[in-house]
Amino acid sequence: MLPKRWLVERTFAWLMRSRRLARDYERRADTSEAVIRWSMSMVMSRRLARRPS
Repeated sequence: MLPKRWLVERTFAWLMRSRRLARDYERRADTSEAVIRWSMSMVMSRRLARRPS
């Protein structure tokens, strides 16, 4: 099992691949939250769509 800190840092690295999250361009907190949720759903859908090895 991986340490929790590593899991969190890995997740942040996945999120930082999104250009809109690399810098905080959003002025409203709800818009920023929506972009984070969108980015995480994209990451998870790509992981789920991968072919099993």
